[in-house]
Amino acid sequence: MNNSGKSILLAGVGGQGIIRASDIMSSVIMEAGYDVKKSEVHGMAQRGGCVSSHIRYSDKVFSPLSMKGGVDLLISFEKLETLRYLDYLAPEGIIIINDEEIYPPSVNMGEGEYPSNVTETINEYFTDVTVVSASSLAEKAGDKRMTNTVMLGALSVHLPFDPNIWEEVLKRTFSGKMSEMNISAFGMGRNV
Repeated sequence: MNNSGKSILLAGVGGQGIIRASDIMSSVIMEAGYDVKKSEVHGMAQRGGCVSSHIRYSDKVFSPLSMKGGVDLLISFEKLETLRYLDYLAPEGIIIINDEEIYPPSVNMGEGEYPSNVTETINEYFTDVTVVSASSLAEKAGDKRMTNTVMLGALSVHLPFDPNIWEEVLKRTFSGKMSEMNISAFGMGRNV
């Protein structure tokens, strides 16, 4: 991939809006004039399982999947899911983490513990790590379901796309009051 493109990986659990976020991002990238490819893994999404989406853009992209060690930006909607995908991140990659903790079934059944040092562990190995209270910001914007839009806002400052393109895509994606609320949530994410 040449210097005009990037490889992005969104990761989280079912119900967090990973797929919707990747659809919005892909629309923004196309509006900006790039070739974009996207791949999704739904897994057991409806049961709170892992969900991920690879997005690659450049002047020309031939595959949506990134090789391990080739992702420029890892956007994690849940702290523990960040650890699952760290091997995909390039050594100089950027990580944006939502500080939300969603316990996996093993923790809920008492068979394991949720690690208390996820962020600290990640900071030991990577230098460009941003932790966002996206769920709290989404609630301030009016609805926790907009956590994904807050995360897109935080991601957008690392991409070369005009914020107006993001806003136009959000207006087309959501209608009425939800459009206004998502634009507000996106702005909160950008300001992180």
